[in-house]
Amino acid sequence: MAAPSALISVRVPTSIAQRLEILAKSVDRSKSYLAAEATEEYLDIHEWQVQAIQAGLKEIEQGAVVDFVDVKKNLGLLD
Repeated sequence: MAAPSALISVRVPTSIAQRLEILAKSVDRSKSYLAAEATEEYLDIHEWQVQAIQAGLKEIEQGAVVDFVDVKKNLGLLD
């Protein structure tokens, strides 16, 4: 059984629409299928990135930081 879906409308440059059309035909998939797959991949990447940034900012607020000079010393980059 297919997952429930929702209709969205997105404006893209004509060149993107043309590329999508060509790719859809070449892989025998619908433009909607490819657009949904691309959107899901984009969200996976960017949701993870935003969550990682927010977690890092929270650590900074809690004082869980390492001084840059100490990092360089530990890496043997300072005498």
